[in-house]
Amino acid sequence: MSAGCHGAEGGETTLTEAAPHIALVGAPNSGKTSVFNGLTGLRAKTGNYPGVTVSRFVGTCRAGGRRFVVEDLPGTYGLEPVSPDEKIAVDVLDGRIDGVDRPDALLAVVDATTLRRSLGFLAQLLARGLPTCVVVTFTDELARRQGRLDVDALGQALGVPVLPVVGHRGHGIARLREQIAEWRSWSVPAVAPPTDPGERDAWGRSVLAFAGYRPPERHRVTQRVDAVLLHPVWGTAVFFAVMAAFFQTVFTVAAPLQDAVETLFSWLAGLVSDHVGNPWLAGLLGDALIGGVGSVLVFVPQIALLFLLLALLEGVGYLARAAFLMDRVMARFGLEGRAFVALLSSFACAIPGIMATRTLPSAKDRLATMMAAPLMTCSARLPVYVLLIGLLVDPSARVGPFGAQGLVMFGLYLLGAVSALLAAWAFKKIGDRHGEAVPFFMELPPYRLPAPRAVLVAMWSSARSFLRKCSTVIAATSIVLWLLLNLPVHSAAQMRADGVDTADRTAVSAYTVDHSYAAGLGRLAAPVFDPLGFDWRVNVGVLSAQAARETFVATIGQVAAAENPEHPTQALRDMTYSDGPHAGERVFVPATVAALLVWFVYALQCMATVAVLRRETGSWRWPAIAFTYLTTLAWLMAYLARTVTLLVSG
Repeated sequence: MSAGCHGAEGGETTLTEAAPHIALVGAPNSGKTSVFNGLTGLRAKTGNYPGVTVSRFVGTCRAGGRRFVVEDLPGTYGLEPVSPDEKIAVDVLDGRIDGVDRPDALLAVVDATTLRRSLGFLAQLLARGLPTCVVVTFTDELARRQGRLDVDALGQALGVPVLPVVGHRGHGIARLREQIAEWRSWSVPAVAPPTDPGERDAWGRSVLAFAGYRPPERHRVTQRVDAVLLHPVWGTAVFFAVMAAFFQTVFTVAAPLQDAVETLFSWLAGLVSDHVGNPWLAGLLGDALIGGVGSVLVFVPQIALLFLLLALLEGVGYLARAAFLMDRVMARFGLEGRAFVALLSSFACAIPGIMATRTLPSAKDRLATMMAAPLMTCSARLPVYVLLIGLLVDPSARVGPFGAQGLVMFGLYLLGAVSALLAAWAFKKIGDRHGEAVPFFMELPPYRLPAPRAVLVAMWSSARSFLRKCSTVIAATSIVLWLLLNLPVHSAAQMRADGVDTADRTAVSAYTVDHSYAAGLGRLAAPVFDPLGFDWRVNVGVLSAQAARETFVATIGQVAAAENPEHPTQALRDMTYSDGPHAGERVFVPATVAALLVWFVYALQCMATVAVLRRETGSWRWPAIAFTYLTTLAWLMAYLARTVTLLVSG
């Protein structure tokens, strides 16, 4: 029997009779996605269901010499939907979505450690009459925590095939493929499970008893650690200490790698300068691509380390505890646990955070959370923060046991999170929400050593998204900026008339930049940004960041490279105003850097986020409101930060 899997290719996946449609259905965090990844080989097609914004994940699997379409349905706790995601899952099962065939068979994924809670949902699925195979996940976890389950007896009690699978380790996937190949001969219950809730509970108890089920025990070490980590006072103190150490690690450990990457790009720029004779081609390669994109790629070590640490904290089980602590805080702002999950997703990127609001039952809750999500500090801000904090804080400065740079970074993340909560609270008040929140259940996993492969895959997935953006959006923006910074072309005679030594390449570059279209654009925006202490070069960087925040670093990198190609970082430190009332004064003084940092905390500088807001809300009204209120807030808070810094510094 042959078996193999691959992802769907091409455009929209077409479900045909030649490829039976197998749907994975189960509760969130049941291990369903790990099973799906094991079957499809992590190469699944991602899109949207017709007419809605809920994501669709479809892949293919070959089993028994035949191709099967495998679909990972949105997680749901039951067949009485309370959110858009859950409604889509039920509609797919009922065949109510145009262009999407009803599944031919189901893989019902249940967590062995919470099997008692899963049986009611499983009874609803079996009552639908579709061929069903039950996939029991986390059986290794159940055994490790002194639980017990006879999988074969469970299959006898249910009357359908039951297989144990440890998805993240790939155990049981081969047997599951073999079972999929025999889907037409799957057994069915002799008697359908009861539909009455009370009778269903009695049915579930009898099934568990027949299967010899014993739920997992709480580990004593876990209980003792949780007594501290979940304590309102001590747990909060540990949370802040962990986060401070987290961000300091991002600076300290990644610094040598960052220096090595920066040295590499400086060497590449030198090669271009020495071996490319055409000055325009040399500028395009050396300044736009190597100088612009390279100045952003320098921060790949920090971003990779950030996501590595996040994956470790999640794998160990600490992030769930942090979520529990923060859920108490969020309740004071009228937000429920599902909103926390959406906002937590926004730390990687606001786009998945906004999309995660589909799990919220209330439309007003979804809107309030979407309008707050861009304030959560996404990975796109990290290169900007690292650059500016490096200009503001001495690397050797410390506050007690913590480095000052890490504490400033943590403070920026905290400022964004608190501002997001306040924004959500304000939009909830404006929406005049009434009624009680739907109960939210959150699993606290046991402490465990995460699988190295899972951690590395999570880190690489996030870093790959950043690299993809560098190769597309940031590269294109850098080329456009380079053209704006080098046009119009000035003759040697004109430059000599203005006192420029045309034999000095650096002087020519500085003159060209100062008289470029970009300079004109930056000076045009001066009335808006002068109160914040920005000069025209900073203005151009801020405006270019509307495409993507990281392009601010690329823009400033190009300007610095033009002024001092050998030491661009020192060029930033020494950069002075070229004209105006502050001519000759340093640009990146503490007050200006503080204003810039706060600007990037609040400003909505990501057109992809605006586009997703438009898609999720169904109109341009709310993206326009989000852009307006966040830009206004960014200007006011940046002005306040500059004013306070000037007062403190005397």
